[in-house]
Amino acid sequence: MIITSIAGNNVGVVNTIGGTTAIAALVLLVATISASTSRPEVFDDAQAERLEQQIVKLTKAGANETEVRELVRQATQLGRKS
Repeated sequence: MIITSIAGNNVGVVNTIGGTTAIAALVLLVATISASTSRPEVFDDAQAERLEQQIVKLTKAGANETEVRELVRQATQLGRKS
């Protein structure tokens, strides 16, 4: 744009190049925004506390704590894959 402006002071060409650049920037912005549809995982303290209470409840009922925690770990991994 600067070179065209200096070379011939042709306002039409400068405006065309500027408009094209602005449209290209907007297209890239929209493409970037629409491409990233997945949200980052957010750790929920309340949900983690409820899960921990359920684990404690199961272990008090007689379940093996190590096996329960391994089951939760496997379920979490399965949920992340889908």
